[in-house]
Amino acid sequence: MRGREITEKGIATFRRAAEADGAHKSGLTALTYATMANFALDAAIAVALANTLFFASATAESKTKVALYLLITIAPFALIAPLIGPALDRLQRGRRLALASSFAVRAVLAVVLIFSFDSWVLYPLALCMMVLSKSFAVLKSAVTPRVLPPDIDLVRTNSRLTVFGLVGGTLGAGGIAAATAALTGSTGALILATGIAVGGAYLSWKIPRWVEITEGEVPTTLGYHARDAETEVFDPATESAVPPRKRRQPLGRAVVTGLWGNGSIRVLTGFLTFYIAFVAKATEHRPVQQAAMLGLVGAAAAIGNFAGNATGARLQLGRPSLIVVNCTIGCTAVAVLAVVTDNLFGAAVAALVASGASALAKVSLDAAIQDDLPPESIASGFGRSETVLQLSWVIGGAGGVLLPTDYWKGFAVVSAVLVGGLVQTVLSYRGFSLLPGLGGRRPLHAEQEVPHYDPPRGEAAR
Repeated sequence: MRGREITEKGIATFRRAAEADGAHKSGLTALTYATMANFALDAAIAVALANTLFFASATAESKTKVALYLLITIAPFALIAPLIGPALDRLQRGRRLALASSFAVRAVLAVVLIFSFDSWVLYPLALCMMVLSKSFAVLKSAVTPRVLPPDIDLVRTNSRLTVFGLVGGTLGAGGIAAATAALTGSTGALILATGIAVGGAYLSWKIPRWVEITEGEVPTTLGYHARDAETEVFDPATESAVPPRKRRQPLGRAVVTGLWGNGSIRVLTGFLTFYIAFVAKATEHRPVQQAAMLGLVGAAAAIGNFAGNATGARLQLGRPSLIVVNCTIGCTAVAVLAVVTDNLFGAAVAALVASGASALAKVSLDAAIQDDLPPESIASGFGRSETVLQLSWVIGGAGGVLLPTDYWKGFAVVSAVLVGGLVQTVLSYRGFSLLPGLGGRRPLHAEQEVPHYDPPRGEAAR
């Protein structure tokens, strides 16, 4: 009876937190539950795959399997990712259905995996699982502005979704999935994942209908090339007559700076996710020692992630671009430190700082998008930014598998990538760029640039 009483109080406390600040009425609570289900499903699938691809194999065999998995996964995603944002811009109706479908299809795939886990089918199914997970993240970012409560802003809303997802989804479901896999193997974790996916589809459909209203939205674009004011004349009457879906809103300097910085940091976090596991495996310690090494780095990453989100939710983000620059500098510094120390301590420090900086930089990017873009382009801006960050993460994950397992060698390569990203981030912050059209050579704020119209080829010729 005492246990039931404590459980009921815990559930009531959780519901109050999920429904606080008017989240229940706005629809944010429903999106929070769906986001938690996505985190939980990712954790369950990760446990099932790790049990087969990593812990159940010898070092060389494990690395070959995961390298093949990532090759099949990342190569197509590198082509798919640039298409997700534009496809989302064209999705006039059906966002709830798209969110629910991302879960429903994964439920079917999990069932197929249960019966064909030891065959080559594992790899294309894992590809579909990852793409659907990333698609949910992009869709969620575009839906969030539609369920914003009146008492909190987008920055704190996104931090809130992440914290709920980490605590209720990754930690809760990850622990249950790990215990299930230890008792019943990967099959048990996949059965659990199937149940989570079915629940996620139901929770996604419970999101309010008003997230479907996209009338008047103006899609954003990452590229920007300044126009010649002497040869091009802007006609407000003509511009206002162009349908919103035909316009394009270039992102301002603050958002582009945030994307470069966050993308660089995500390369490091994706790298650490896989690299530390293979370093632990390559040392040929006992399984208990390997688990202890992974636990140390994993705990550091979890603490940093939670601290970064909690700090971002309370920090006054008056200059978000500067915060992103400082976070990128911090991540580059700890990557270099890991090269110098060449041991597990340096890797743990890198995980702690990288996860905290990643969370704080993402919060700052959200603030820049909210402040920089006009209201009709915010949803598209979040969708585009999430696509860039997800792609950066999988690129880092590929490096974590392919690079040598000597600490200094792997971190030396990643440090070089981060230095390049840091240079581009700083240049973008100051209004310059190494890459024409993709840096800071643009107005400081997007609203200073009038959305332009890309006419059809025949119309442009006339």
